[in-house]
Amino acid sequence: MNYDQIFDKAIDRLHEEGRYRVFIDIMRNKGAFPNARCFHGHNGPKPITVWCSNDYLAMGQHPKVIGAMEDALHDVGAGSGGTRNIGGNTHLHIELEQELAELHGKESALLFTSGYVSNDATLSTLGKLLPGCVIFSDELNHASMIAGIRNSGCDKRVFRHNDVVYLEELLAAQDPATPKVIAFESVYSMDGDVAPIHEICDLAEKYNALTYIDEVHAVGMYGPRGGGITDRDEAAHRIDIIEGTLGKAFGVMGGYIAADARIIDVIRSYAPGFIFTTSLSPVLVAGVLASVRHLKSSSVEREGQQAAAALLKQLFRDAGLPVMDSTTHIVPLMVGDPVKAKKISDILLAEYGVYVQPINYPTVPRGTERLRFTPGPAHTEAMMRELTDALIEIWSRLELRRAA
Repeated sequence: MNYDQIFDKAIDRLHEEGRYRVFIDIMRNKGAFPNARCFHGHNGPKPITVWCSNDYLAMGQHPKVIGAMEDALHDVGAGSGGTRNIGGNTHLHIELEQELAELHGKESALLFTSGYVSNDATLSTLGKLLPGCVIFSDELNHASMIAGIRNSGCDKRVFRHNDVVYLEELLAAQDPATPKVIAFESVYSMDGDVAPIHEICDLAEKYNALTYIDEVHAVGMYGPRGGGITDRDEAAHRIDIIEGTLGKAFGVMGGYIAADARIIDVIRSYAPGFIFTTSLSPVLVAGVLASVRHLKSSSVEREGQQAAAALLKQLFRDAGLPVMDSTTHIVPLMVGDPVKAKKISDILLAEYGVYVQPINYPTVPRGTERLRFTPGPAHTEAMMRELTDALIEIWSRLELRRAA
């Protein structure tokens, strides 16, 4: 068995398909986001502007967050001490879980080391505990949700994206006594569209199904206190389990679920992804705690981010660039070819000091490769106009198709 040959062929396939991933070597500048330094392909650091960060509100740079983390480092130290059942259940973990539960109007919450882990651990545990469970999954659900459903070992039914008519057909075909879970997202991060939450909840009530919603691209971003789309649309009370991240709009790291106390206790007690891993550093938890509390009381960041997204979409439309019809803060620019998407990204970085990663398969379907921009409250109008001008020039240079 030639193992090296197998590995080489696997990598060669990615190069041939034009979707080999290159991780750009950068360092953000504290207090100056979206400015950063790029070390990729240079003798020394080159100044760049970041356009694809999921730190949507620049909370990773907020003085309150940084200050809280500095205080925790000197008060508690660097690490948590291990798994929470042995040595990692610091008081900061408990405080943050209480804060997150209150944010979503739930009895309890549970922290995980990432949003990926919270989806995988929770969905896989649910599927194993509910006898004969069938999970109904939106076809555009995140890879972590797909992994959790697969790891549950239970049956699944994949419904067309946001298609409640098709979802009802699938639900109606099941035995009424079968345990059912409907798993979907609120904001779909690659298209920027939003799920019909109330309609899905109507079906869940009609067919006695649990609802599980991934709000990772919405928490902090929507609602009067940043509770997500379920907060904005007054739907949180209709959702059984709300999952979120602490590494996007909240600006730090981690994941969580919020639900009633019984569900949280079951996941806490049975999920290997929670039980057997070292818990989040109290330094990170302190930063998130400051971020959540700030965004509960401040809408300045959300308003600035929404204004920036609206302006960039309009500039792209006015320039005839193929911006997709996003209803959220996500600004995707359709390319439709992995090699061209990578080429545009490379030119932007090398010639214009603009960093935006190409999005290729399997993150998006083949033939829908794109650039995904996430303007935030710190991106200025001047930055947006410079970006638009650069894209116009590159589109002409590469003779790419413009918007209809």
